[in-house]
Amino acid sequence: MTASDLASRVTEVLSVDAEEFQRRVEREADDLKREVQAGTFDNPQGIVGLEYEFYGVDTDDHSLKRVPRRLLQYIGFEKELGLHNAEMQTTPQPLSKYGLRAQTAEVQARLDAALRETRSSGIDLVSDGIWTVPPVGETARSYLSDSVEDADVRIATNMSDAVRYHAMANVGDGIRMELDLPHVSLSADTVMPESLITSIQPHYQVSHAPDLPGYFAYALRIAGPLLALGVNSPFVPPELYDADPETVLDDGWMESRVGVFESFLNTGGENKVRFPPDFDSVEEAIDDIAADHTVVPMLIDEQGRFDDQFAHFRHTHGSYWRWVRPVFDGPTKSAANARIEFRPIPGQPTVRDSMAFMAAYAGLLESLHARDHPLVDLPWEAARDNFYAAVRDGLDGEFRWVTADGEETTDSDVLFDELLEYARDGLSLRGLSEREIDRYIEPLGVRVDRGVTPASWKHERVRQLVADGAPFDEAVYAMQSDYVEKQDATLVEGSFTDWLE
Repeated sequence: MTASDLASRVTEVLSVDAEEFQRRVEREADDLKREVQAGTFDNPQGIVGLEYEFYGVDTDDHSLKRVPRRLLQYIGFEKELGLHNAEMQTTPQPLSKYGLRAQTAEVQARLDAALRETRSSGIDLVSDGIWTVPPVGETARSYLSDSVEDADVRIATNMSDAVRYHAMANVGDGIRMELDLPHVSLSADTVMPESLITSIQPHYQVSHAPDLPGYFAYALRIAGPLLALGVNSPFVPPELYDADPETVLDDGWMESRVGVFESFLNTGGENKVRFPPDFDSVEEAIDDIAADHTVVPMLIDEQGRFDDQFAHFRHTHGSYWRWVRPVFDGPTKSAANARIEFRPIPGQPTVRDSMAFMAAYAGLLESLHARDHPLVDLPWEAARDNFYAAVRDGLDGEFRWVTADGEETTDSDVLFDELLEYARDGLSLRGLSEREIDRYIEPLGVRVDRGVTPASWKHERVRQLVADGAPFDEAVYAMQSDYVEKQDATLVEGSFTDWLE
């Protein structure tokens, strides 16, 4: 698509009658609630799925590299925000030993096949939280901020041709496009800086849709501790910092990805990217989505899917950016489902680590809900504070937890021991053996036992290099190169634990 074609489509989208769009959303929300009560969105058992994002780098020098759209289609990956991004979506599977095994095998098979093709083009696919090395001959600032105007429409130079993302830079109230991170300075005319970040997003489908709020409450309360185990973005590209290395190392967050996402996808007067509230009912969850401000309204024609009857509601959901969010969709009536999408976890060093988070997340929701664990009594404000403590400090954060005995504690040893215990219990409830459970949960247990996360691994390497006299930018680039090289040997079959031996 040419820039002019894209500009024309953006102009067309921006002319949509927002009030008519919202009327359709509200009608569809009412229809959706009726379908939920009729049992359309129920499933016989819990089901899991995964969205897995990557970015491309040069196989030789590990600098960021654009992935040709033709190559992306050939390897069966989907385009994401930036031209360097690629996304894989797995086939939903039952939460069982066979379902988790199938999820793992699918990711490994597709990723292995993709890497064979991308490497022949000089491109590696990297699983990470944030890229830090810009393309050769370009600066990170220019790569993220370059844009052109065509017929008074602002078009980001390095963004994929998704009309909605380009339209965000051209709506009346716009997007707040100033990065808000400690000692970082970056502004842009588009949302392109959001392409700094990559993540994994496990999904958990509930068996009975009206029960979603109960599971959702637990998902909020495990968000902080699970993120603390998964932090993997302590640095942004070095040129974006406006403080000395010691200050950056002392004050930087372990999960800068959260700050990037919240900065560039929050609108002027509304924080759309945020820690979500509890819901008293599934109807309240649906109403919360329907009432959310849609950044770029679009009038949508049906394409033959079952959930096309909720097409405008689904479009609103597309900019309902919460760190944990309910989802209602399905291409057919038999495949309709209500699920909880878990968005805090950044891309991980290996497939095994990614699957560990998916298994732990699903296992926790199974067990905590089935056991009626009193963690649900942890105040929402504490769950939110836990989340941002993990963002700032990873495993070193201060967290509040409610134990199985109903006692509140701030003892991290107790918290993480119980967290992993209930993750294991949930997988046991789904028929996994002790050996199979160990395979999934062990990578997280090692992080707890050693007090090491991917973010702390990166942070320590940069700190040591700087202490040895390396300039800060060179230290970050060297760490990133080391990360990619270790991942090359372990991504498909190894684990982050192998990096620590």
